Amino acid sequence: MLIPKRVGKVLSGTFLVGSALFTSCNQTVETQIQLIPEPFEMTQSDGMFKVSQAMLVGAGSASNKVNFRVDPNATDIPDEGYQLEIDEAGVRLTAKTETGLFYGKQTLLQLLTPNGLPYVKINDQPRFPYRGLHLDVSRHFFDKEEVKKLMNVMSYYKLNTLHLHLTDAGGWRLQIDKYPKLTQEGAFRTQSDWREWWDNGKDRQYLKEGTEGAYGGYYTKDDIRDMLAYAAEKHITIIPEIEFPAHSDEVFVAYPELCCAGKSHTSGDFCIGNPKTFEFMENVLTEVIELFPSEYIHVGGDECPKIRWEKCPKCQARIKELRLKADKNHTAEQKLQSYIINYAEQFLNGKGRRIIGWEEILEGGLAPNATVMSWRGIEGGIEAVKHKHDAIMTPSLFLYFDYYQTMDTDNEPPAIGGYVPLEKVYSYEPVPQTLTSEEAKYIVGVQANLWTEYIPTYSQVEYMELPRMAALS
Repeated sequence: MLIPKRVGKVLSGTFLVGSALFTSCNQTVETQIQLIPEPFEMTQSDGMFKVSQAMLVGAGSASNKVNFRVDPNATDIPDEGYQLEIDEAGVRLTAKTETGLFYGKQTLLQLLTPNGLPYVKINDQPRFPYRGLHLDVSRHFFDKEEVKKLMNVMSYYKLNTLHLHLTDAGGWRLQIDKYPKLTQEGAFRTQSDWREWWDNGKDRQYLKEGTEGAYGGYYTKDDIRDMLAYAAEKHITIIPEIEFPAHSDEVFVAYPELCCAGKSHTSGDFCIGNPKTFEFMENVLTEVIELFPSEYIHVGGDECPKIRWEKCPKCQARIKELRLKADKNHTAEQKLQSYIINYAEQFLNGKGRRIIGWEEILEGGLAPNATVMSWRGIEGGIEAVKHKHDAIMTPSLFLYFDYYQTMDTDNEPPAIGGYVPLEKVYSYEPVPQTLTSEEAKYIVGVQANLWTEYIPTYSQVEYMELPRMAALS
């Protein structure tokens, strides 16, 4: 980030709006500017422009003192950037796009004090095109109004992508017309306490929708449309994640023929030797892309044990048919996973979409146009960019917000483990130093992840997200 030098004060900020410091009426007024995220360039002058929040919120068009303007021909401003000047003449905010203008308004809201706005000149633009936050709604379900609350905070910090983890063993959370039993039989379970329910092992049970005391829920397609419309107002893209080929226990409760054993509670992995698996994947993804306008569709691809595939006659027949052979780097089963991910990518590419997966999609060979989310460390991201694939950095040791924020765990709500304090998030540098400048271009962004096995309420979501979300920003 660049803060240019000039005659006079130059201040940059790392926290929320500070208070103004005033002396006598004939002395210089000083205001400590504290912005999240820190602007790309900023200079400050002495003085304050008197303005109310109502004036800023209501300034949809030019006025004598407050002028907001979108100029599509402003070639010196990036698409998500903006230029802001505040002086004795008033407020002038210019952007190339409505998105840039929106971000400029967030900056104004952070700058505003009870005494008005400090005199500043800001030239701002984001470092990365992808600035993400992940929310697992499978292990614990959060309704659409709670998701909207999260997007309010995201937009304030100029985060632009919400990754919704919609399907996993905890419950299927998306209405699919072609497969109604996914939500009728796979969206509710016997217990709200994830740990207690999960520890039951093969005895963990799902309940049919409408059963008294059933815990869970799902989004109707109208719910999703409502959330998408709200996200658009906040200039946020929602990326859906539909898990393949593992983490799918809830699918097999409803459609057991799709797993290798043909019955539920035997595996979380799809049977890749079964043609119905490919039919299911295409049908589900078709409805997903009809609903979600995002360029990216996330297909999971993580933590697939593949043990069932080793003994499944159908999967082994598929391996033989495809002539997949183990080598020094990959097993035949890993190559089979690569095959299903490649298949998903080709299907999505044919619909004008792009695929994202967790870094395990590297195993067995990466699909040609896939984007990799590197979560176990930075190595997956490095491997991806070495092969000219886009990577999103989301390493657990820095950006897993389900980890504890303090070492005093006795006085914290239960967490899955780990230790990611605010300082560690703030210290993270997404671009590994080992990359060349050309390779670094493939690091397209960062994302913090919130898995919710131990997070049953939205108030706890907020507790785990903040203030670490500010440090991420």
